[in-house]
Amino acid sequence: MNLMPIKLSVVVTVYNEERNIRPLVEQITSALKGLEYEIVYVDDGSSDNTLGELYSIRHPRLRVVEFRKNYGQSLALMAGIEQARGEYIATMDGDLQNDPSDIPMMLELAEEGNFDMVAGERANRKDGIFLRKIPSKIANFIIRNASGVNLRDYGCALRVFRAEIAKDMGIYGELHRFIPVLAHLEGARITQVPVRHHAREFGQSKYGLNRTVKVISDLLLMLFLKKYMQRPMHLFGNTGLFLFAAGALVNLYLIVLKIMGQDIWGKPLLILGLMLVIAGIQLVTIGIVIEIQMRTYFESQQKRPYKIRRVVTGEAEKEKKQV
Repeated sequence: MNLMPIKLSVVVTVYNEERNIRPLVEQITSALKGLEYEIVYVDDGSSDNTLGELYSIRHPRLRVVEFRKNYGQSLALMAGIEQARGEYIATMDGDLQNDPSDIPMMLELAEEGNFDMVAGERANRKDGIFLRKIPSKIANFIIRNASGVNLRDYGCALRVFRAEIAKDMGIYGELHRFIPVLAHLEGARITQVPVRHHAREFGQSKYGLNRTVKVISDLLLMLFLKKYMQRPMHLFGNTGLFLFAAGALVNLYLIVLKIMGQDIWGKPLLILGLMLVIAGIQLVTIGIVIEIQMRTYFESQQKRPYKIRRVVTGEAEKEKKQV
């Protein structure tokens, strides 16, 4: 039984990639010679012979996580990360477009540069310009400017994390596109390096133009998590008070008109004023409810709304100087 600690877990998520399984396992094995590693494959409910290929491989470092049905890439990544036992976790797609030979370089950079996450940037990307490159550039521009996490390529699946950062990220829904932002929310130090990218040889891509629309909708959630997760009242309360004040001013103006003898019944401005007041009250109420839920979330699980990287005591500093 091998009791040596595992340095690296390589998490690969696959869905209908039967022809890419064996070549990728061979590439990973060749690239990681000399490292103590494991390969964690997550099959996301494939309908082809992907599972058959995985189970036919006799590899001492290969572990297979089989989903009962297709749950999506985000939950497949979450499951793989949860099962990973390594000090560092590398994630990659199973379509042979990422190159495992880049992983040792990224791992070394993470260790020597004290980075919590090293993200890949697809250099000389081998994808179609209209269906893949242009939508990706649009999505990257939107995410970069809205989130404040300044990376050039958010869509590259090849990344290396410290395990504690990866396991703390909540990759729900379709949030795998926002993994760098999720890591940033956990206080991660992030850098990005160019990596190799290959054209797809087998199978079909699971992504298209509809991904850009999904990115925009998920981005709204990410902005809330990044800016207002720990202070939701600042978003809902401030917006609600603004709308309530605007509605009150409109209604005050109409009251003055009524006192002056004008008929205000049926005016669109009256309906607007009432709607603004009601919307303001509702948003303030929502803010209070979410504030209570946020406090319950942290306190019921004894969590803290902050992350500590390290604590250094005076005694430790004194020992370092003596050595």
